[in-house]
Amino acid sequence: MTGMNCPDGIRRALAAHSTMTLAYTDEDGPQACAVLYASDARAPAAADGPALYFVTATTTRHGRALAGPGARVAFTAQRDGQEWSALTGLQGRGDCRPLAEAERAAGWRLYTERFPFVTADERLRGALERTTLWELRPDWLRLIDNGQGFGHKEEWHRAADS
Repeated sequence: MTGMNCPDGIRRALAAHSTMTLAYTDEDGPQACAVLYASDARAPAAADGPALYFVTATTTRHGRALAGPGARVAFTAQRDGQEWSALTGLQGRGDCRPLAEAERAAGWRLYTERFPFVTADERLRGALERTTLWELRPDWLRLIDNGQGFGHKEEWHRAADS
């Protein structure tokens, strides 16, 4: 599905998970890391698709790689311990960018609503408030849902002019 609003099934799956594995490249080649994320997938659907928000310092390996212009990532999100016949998960690709000012404040609200333990712990809140908040804007998403039949897939592509 190209250029249409992101399908509800994909949006629900993004909202249902909280950890994604980011794959990126740096000077040493392909790398991957796990990060907690929050999404705006519960917001009204839009043709430019959902946004995912995560926190990481620009001093981390993946933070340095993402800080470059035009940073691209691939990612997956799924629960551990699933049976193959009911396996569900997401795959995606998109652009990452650090957020500042009003955009950061809006993303931070979504992040702390998803992870209330962040604001409950003063030390953790302080540390994360000083850390970079990133937006990952997928341009391709695939939901795999074996519960609907082995190999069932649903895809979405962001419109080229979004």
